[in-house]
Amino acid sequence: MSQLTDLPAWKALWDHFEAAKDVHMRDLFANDPERAERYSLEVDGLFLDYSKNRLADDTLALLMELAHQVGLPAKIKAMFKGEKLNTTEQRAVLHVALRNRTNAPIKVDGEDVMPKVNAVLERMGRFAHAVRSGEWLGYTNQPITDIVSIGIGGSDLGPLMVCSALKPYGHPRLNMHFVSNVDGAQLKETLKKVHAETTLFVVESKTFTTQETLTNAITAREWFLSRARDEKAVAKHFVAVSTNKKAVGDFGIDPANMFEFWDWVGGRYSLWSAIGLPIMLYLGEENFSELLNGAHIMDQHFRNAPLEANMPVLLAMIGVWYINFYGGGSHVIAPYDQYLHRLPAFIQQLDMESNGKQVMLDGSPVDFETAPIIWGETGINGQHAFFQLLHQGTHISPIDLIASLENRSSLPGHHEILLANVFAQAEAFMRGKTADEVRVELAEQGLTGEALERLVPHKVFGGNRPTNTLLMTRLDPRNLGALIALYEHKIFVQGVIWHINSFDQWGVELGKQLAKTIHAELTGKLVDAPHDSSTSRLIQLYRQANGRA
Repeated sequence: MSQLTDLPAWKALWDHFEAAKDVHMRDLFANDPERAERYSLEVDGLFLDYSKNRLADDTLALLMELAHQVGLPAKIKAMFKGEKLNTTEQRAVLHVALRNRTNAPIKVDGEDVMPKVNAVLERMGRFAHAVRSGEWLGYTNQPITDIVSIGIGGSDLGPLMVCSALKPYGHPRLNMHFVSNVDGAQLKETLKKVHAETTLFVVESKTFTTQETLTNAITAREWFLSRARDEKAVAKHFVAVSTNKKAVGDFGIDPANMFEFWDWVGGRYSLWSAIGLPIMLYLGEENFSELLNGAHIMDQHFRNAPLEANMPVLLAMIGVWYINFYGGGSHVIAPYDQYLHRLPAFIQQLDMESNGKQVMLDGSPVDFETAPIIWGETGINGQHAFFQLLHQGTHISPIDLIASLENRSSLPGHHEILLANVFAQAEAFMRGKTADEVRVELAEQGLTGEALERLVPHKVFGGNRPTNTLLMTRLDPRNLGALIALYEHKIFVQGVIWHINSFDQWGVELGKQLAKTIHAELTGKLVDAPHDSSTSRLIQLYRQANGRA
């Protein structure tokens, strides 16, 4: 038994699960008229209704007891104090310092990191103002109209998601483009849309050696120079988010336009740092600050609220309830807002790269489930695609339904239909439809006898499917910042419960290492490295198709 599964609260939760697993949410609502009010919580502009979950007061009490028994309050304090929670890399975990709006000292190895954080933010602000105002000019003395962000992983998904979500706040002159895939098609299609004279490339790589990012950046540089024909012009059209000043300079970027971040900033937690430069360029310094402000509000709530009234803790512990006791191996993110169409992919990386672990902090194997498979799509599209499985399939997949209350559309009737679907889906997942209800419905349609009974089982919905409803007063920088921080902290809490390191990602390394050898074989620099027969055959097929056999 692991340390976790031997805890009294864990054992008590299993006993409670056996007694409560078949209770239907219909009955929970019928027996508690105040359930919706008691099982909801608001933090600034973010409202959470968690009443449509398969839990009761005693469930929550045991889940919070488990959080106390694993030492969650102390872990939260340790993160904000800058302790090295990333034990395999001996690094602090301080994305909270990047949005520390009170500017209270946060120390790593005895040094307050806030002066450096503020200095980079100030430089980002000055640069963003120069680009947005038209003061920064390209090599033909024209203002910038297109920004191409070149990164991968967190340095791509975070800025891409935020810029998509907050498009109404973007600068009207600036068009944003994001390139991450080393498949040349993405960069090629992007370059077709822009002009060298008015394009700014932001290359995002901490070491300035990331293979995919540098491949794309070098190709973009070659494309640019084929038009500008002046090496000095590179400095007017390329900037870097990196810490490798020499490599940045060798590329042709002015080191004065290199924006740094630190090893205590994980890639998937980095949009608050200089990695967020594309966000600031597009939205402006004021809106970027509002994004930080919203995250800081959630940070303070997470740090100070009691566990039982703590939004990230509640979401995390409810998730533990399904993952570890009901066997809910997946979790759906369904935003009912087209601007949030990249949010599921962002949360997918945030959660699965953080908690997709099979060993605990001490290196021993886990004997319980860890991160769920995160998936999703905009809710309206999902309703006509995978919601069938969620309603009548054999899986238990908790769902986060996310929407904004404000009707900002100038198209009459659209927002009401959208919100009606959010609320209706949550109700349908909870209530389901009984056989007797189906019979009444079919009888009203004129069916009787055998024809009616034949249809009954196909139209029954078991219900009792869990959802969380997250409502923003409006989708703006402040509320989006709070929403992202909410998920960051939820994931951290689950990592603490499972005794795993949520801040390393060794699982991505093996494929990268093997790819270097195979790349050398595909390009003819290496011949016949040892592989399994399948891999060797695939390499040979490529060689034959490209005349390199």
